[in-house]
Amino acid sequence: MTGVAPAVLALPAVAGAVLLLGAGWAAGRWHARRGERAAGMDLGTPVERATFHTLHTASLAAPPLRAGLTEDAARKAARRLRSLLGTEALCLTDRESVLAWDGPGADHHQRRAMARVAVMLASGRSQSVRTECQRPDCPLKWAVVAPLTGEDGVLGALVAYGSRESAVLVRAATEVARWVSVQLELSELDRSRTRLMEAEIKALRAQISPHFIFNSLAAIASFVRTDPERARELLLEFADFTRYSFRRHGDFTTLADELRSVQQYLALAGARFGDRLKVTLQVAPEVLPVALPFLCLQPLVENAVKHGLEDSTEECRITITARDAGAEAVITVEDNGIGMDPALLRRILAGEHGGSSGIGLPNVDERIRQVYGDAYGPVMETGVGAGMKVTLRIPKYRAGVHSSPPGHHPPRP
Repeated sequence: MTGVAPAVLALPAVAGAVLLLGAGWAAGRWHARRGERAAGMDLGTPVERATFHTLHTASLAAPPLRAGLTEDAARKAARRLRSLLGTEALCLTDRESVLAWDGPGADHHQRRAMARVAVMLASGRSQSVRTECQRPDCPLKWAVVAPLTGEDGVLGALVAYGSRESAVLVRAATEVARWVSVQLELSELDRSRTRLMEAEIKALRAQISPHFIFNSLAAIASFVRTDPERARELLLEFADFTRYSFRRHGDFTTLADELRSVQQYLALAGARFGDRLKVTLQVAPEVLPVALPFLCLQPLVENAVKHGLEDSTEECRITITARDAGAEAVITVEDNGIGMDPALLRRILAGEHGGSSGIGLPNVDERIRQVYGDAYGPVMETGVGAGMKVTLRIPKYRAGVHSSPPGHHPPRP
């Protein structure tokens, strides 16, 4: 009996050893597979990973700064910039006050920050100073104050706080401040571009001829007694047209609203010229929501009316088409008017000829190129006695191009 017991007791031990080896083998395979997956997702050397992290952090900090040196932009960017520098604390200021603080010490360091910024503003150069903080638990012992510059000089400062004096921190903070300054300069360029576009739109609005307004009202008045209902409709068209043309919000609109304004303009022109004006409108529904610069079609149609009716005694046929071309909407405005010498058209687009052609065509040409690039400039085909055809290619999607119209109205049939 004594010889049997050890054998009986040994069986559970062998089984346990087999289970342990099996578990170890399974765990080893799991770690091996995990290692294989990790190897497939290798981000490179430590230096490459650090570079990737730096670029990623900078890309997150850039968008808020493109709004300018405001309190909201500084608040959103400060945390990213502190992470980029790896400092204990960081603040962004303008010339008057602290805009944002990230990290500890704001309760007792923020009041002193502007005094150090004032010293930097006087010299315009980065400063490295001891904070003179007497609190033993405060890690903010040294501060680097670097200027943030723009077109108008020093706009404010980036203040980076560290636990000790460091030449590396001075250089890093100065370089980051320069990078922030570049973003602020880009924001100023964006605002300058916006102001330029607003000025061009104002100039285009000013071109709306007093003669057109007078003639439209005169045409409406002529129907008051003979056809009161038509006079009422034309008066509503005139009110909607002027309201749209002089609206105060948005640099961009939708093709649907732009075509609606064009139809209102043509309705008023038709009341004046009667059966001499023939209009064909062909629009693909898919392109109606496409965003495009405000008031970029009406000047083209006005030009067609002028050269087809005002400068001629013949019947004027105007064809407006908008078709879907994949990633673009292709819009054409064509008339059978008197046309123009191509050399004269080139001088008009170059701003070398004022004359009676106004600023409509050059204005549209310049704004389209500003928004989409020279590759999307209007294509104008004309000749003396051959009418004119203007073609616009408008990308359906372009960063920064978003319409903010009061409402979308499909063109009337």
